[in-house]
Amino acid sequence: MESLLTLFYENREFIFLILVSIFLGIEVISNVPAVLHTPLMSGANAIHGVVVIGSIIIMLEASPNNYFALILGFIAVVLGTLNVVGGFVVTNRMLEMFKKKEKK
Repeated sequence: MESLLTLFYENREFIFLILVSIFLGIEVISNVPAVLHTPLMSGANAIHGVVVIGSIIIMLEASPNNYFALILGFIAVVLGTLNVVGGFVVTNRMLEMFKKKEKK
């Protein structure tokens, strides 16, 4: 228990930053109109490609014996790739709604 408290004390700035980010994110997202929500989320998902590149770099720098870092990096690559692909799929579906339909 003491080591956990020490960990929190040593990283209190980061924990505070994460908590403020969570509250700020909830406040910003709750005030976004429904019409803008899908375009913003699809764009945010596409930006997630930075996480994929970062996790690949981390995996390349990790020691081959550090299985935890390699597994965590692999999971980050898989989930980040799914998020990027999902962002583009949602964007494509959204753009299809605005195309004029052909008359038969």
